[in-house]
Amino acid sequence: MRLVNFPIVIFICSALTLWAATRFGALLRKRAKLLQPEDLEDLSFVTGAVLTLLGLLIGFTFSMAISRYDQRKNYEEEEANAIGTEYVRVDFLPAPDAAATRELLRKYLDQRVLYYTTRRQSRVEEINAATSRLQSEMWSKVRTAAAAQPNPVMATVASGMNDVLNTQGYTQAAWRNRIPIAAWGLMTVISIGCSTLIGFSVRRPRRLVFLIVPLAVSISFLLIADIDSPRGGLIRVSPQNLLSLSDSMRPQ
Repeated sequence: MRLVNFPIVIFICSALTLWAATRFGALLRKRAKLLQPEDLEDLSFVTGAVLTLLGLLIGFTFSMAISRYDQRKNYEEEEANAIGTEYVRVDFLPAPDAAATRELLRKYLDQRVLYYTTRRQSRVEEINAATSRLQSEMWSKVRTAAAAQPNPVMATVASGMNDVLNTQGYTQAAWRNRIPIAAWGLMTVISIGCSTLIGFSVRRPRRLVFLIVPLAVSISFLLIADIDSPRGGLIRVSPQNLLSLSDSMRPQ
């Protein structure tokens, strides 16, 4: 179970860790020899440079999270378009096959909506199994009809079903495309170093000073983890297009 799937835990752990690093830096300052003015200038320069690097890393990682979120939204729209188009195209199949395929598409759409809305991983595995089973049944129906009547119209129906299957695979890949653990590790190490330097460089330690950077960085981590987590955060892709399509496909 990955910690980055729980943004609130990320926030609490990072805030406590960075606050402790700041206190540790203040403790080192008390035990160190009296620093000369030129030493303080050098320390301020180093602290500013490391803080700038941390800000760039957070900004770059936030951009990565946003791009992945947008990708998941785009694939949800593509899935809805592919399913809706194929639902219309199956009218070209023989009447019994068309009715059966439409019913399979409705069940398939329900599974896709559940995939977007559920949070439990065990439930996701059940949904994936049901989705694979429905895909096999739908493809079998279309393949049999296309083999019986090999013409351009049936080729269009088969191509539409292929799009339905492909978009589901693209969605699965997009949901697994997360921010690398190495990026999280690098941000964590640099943020701890920054907090330690700040605690060491502050001349008159105050509680408020020790909380500013840990809270700011922890809130940034919380937002990044929330956007990057498809199921664990509050900011999630809502299957609005799939739900709208589901309403339109219900028998009147």
